[in-house]
Formats: sequence, C-alpha cells, structure tokens
Amino acid sequence: GLSEKLGLLDRGHDRVEAQETCGTVYEANLRECLYPTARKQSYLLWTYDHYKLLNKVSNVIPFYRKMSEAAKGWDGIVLRRAQLRLERYQKGEKLDDFFQALMEDKSGHPHNLEWGEIVAEINIMMNAGSVTTAIALANILYQLLLNPAAMQLLRQELDSVLDPDEVVAPYDKVKHLPYLRACLDESLRLWPPTPQGLGRQTPPEGSTIMGQYIPGNTSVSVSALVAHRDESIYPEAEKFIPERFLGDKGKELQSHFITFSAGARGCIGRNISYLEQAVCLASVVHRYEFALPVGFELKREETMNHILGPMPVKVWRRDLGEQE
Repeated sequence: GLSEKLGLLDRGHDRVEAQETCGTVYEANLRECLYPTARKQSYLLWTYDHYKLLNKVSNVIPFYRKMSEAAKGWDGIVLRRAQLRLERYQKGEKLDDFFQALMEDKSGHPHNLEWGEIVAEINIMMNAGSVTTAIALANILYQLLLNPAAMQLLRQELDSVLDPDEVVAPYDKVKHLPYLRACLDESLRLWPPTPQGLGRQTPPEGSTIMGQYIPGNTSVSVSALVAHRDESIYPEAEKFIPERFLGDKGKELQSHFITFSAGARGCIGRNISYLEQAVCLASVVHRYEFALPVGFELKREETMNHILGPMPVKVWRRDLGEQE
C-alpha cells in the first residue's frame, strides 16, 4: 500500500512513529492502538446517531477512557505514515503502490484529493483485514491442534508439494491444495472473524425476507456465526469437519458461506486474505510442531470482530529429514 515496512519483527517490538496534528512526532504501540475505537463502539451501541455523545460521556469510566486514549495513538500512526509517504511522492518518487494510484491516474493526471481524504484512505489500507486475518490464522491453528487427524492430513498434503528447506511456502505451490483450502473455509465457517454480517439496506418499497415484510430503507443483516450453524446446510455444524468443503458438495456450500459477506458489496480483500492465510498456514504447519496446554480453551470476546484471548502454544521444529 505505502511501499514501506514497519519492521516490527526486525526490531522485536511494536513501537512505531506517530504524529500529532501540530507535527510533533512520538512513539506509540501499534497493537494497543489498532482496534480500541471499534471495540469501544461495539460495547456502547451500533448506531452512529448517538455514538458521538456517548463516546464523550463514557470517558468518565476508566475502562472506556483507556480505549479513547489508545485510539488517539492509532490516529497518530496513520497520520505519520501518510505524511512520510506524501513527502516521497512530492519529491517525485514513483512507486507501484496503492498510494500512487490514489494520487494520480495511469496517465499521471492528479486526483487532487484533500489531505483528510488521503489520511482516511491510508487508515483503511493499514487497518482493513489486518486484525481479521490474524484472528482467522489463530482460529485455524487452534482447530487443527484440537483435531490432530485433520492436522495430519494437512501435513501430508503440504509435505507432498513443499521441499524440506522451504521456509516460506510459495503461493504457486499451495494455492490449489484442496485440503488446505477446506481447512481454511471450515475454520472461517465455524468462527468467522467478524461474527455479525455486513449491513444492507432494503429498497424504498420494502422487501419480504423469510416471509416477513421489512419496510423500505431499513438496515438489515444476518450473522455469519448464526447462519453457519444451520444444521440443514452444515450437518454437525459445531464440529470442525474440513471434508465438508471438498469436491462437488464443497462447491455447493459456497453459496451458503458468508464469512466475507456476499454480492457486489462483499469484502474486497477476500482474495488477498486467502493468499495470506494459505501461505502463512502452509509455512508454519509444514515447518513446525505445536502443542497446547492440557485442557486449554481459547477465549473469545465478541465485539465488531471476535477478539481472541492469549493462546499459549509450544512450538518446535519438525524433523523433515525423511523427506530429503
């Protein structure tokens, strides 16, 4: 998006530069800042009509005040990234990234965006899909550890296409692996990172949904968490069964699979999320062994997203000598 790495892994911490509107630069913890605004809104209410007032009033409570303070750090991080990338652009640096596309068309004609629009777009670039993909990856690893037979089948599939010394699985090698994709889809079905459905609006004349008339211009939504537990579509819906997404039956289920929503307003990051999940999961499952504490149960906090609690996992290298 911005042709820049934050370098968190290289530095071993998540402190990054942030910037106040006056130009003062300071450090903020990215992970603490990333999600508190949406989390706070989820706790208070979902309508924007009253949120501005409730947001201010709720700050008298330390629990909510901490979220507001952390959210300011995120605003500063985004502002700093926007400022640095804009400076590179103004110096004439041409880069093949989303920012370049924001600033001008393919012919080089400027779009003349206002500064506030630029910052808002960079906020989306840095925020959208980051938390949800991380949640999805933690969920699938957890499900595989609870279901060792599925883990074994996935490893067999991965070992058949990946070399022992491959640290990062090449996407071209794993993008069409059926069991890998089935594991991803089954985990996304069972625990969609965003439990509530993206909203839609009924047409002005209203609409009849499941036999119930809904007036026009009404916001409607269906929870993927609920829809994916329909036993008539997903038998044994509470169980992790990747095989349900294999073959022709699996293709039929895709019309009922709404983790990324559906239709023209579905998640535009669907394909890149699958790419990230496939490469990351294939890489770690092929290369490492994992173990959870006996009796461990993953905790989930339902906000706008399903925020996960700590997951203490023991990790060690697999012995891949037999593959060589």
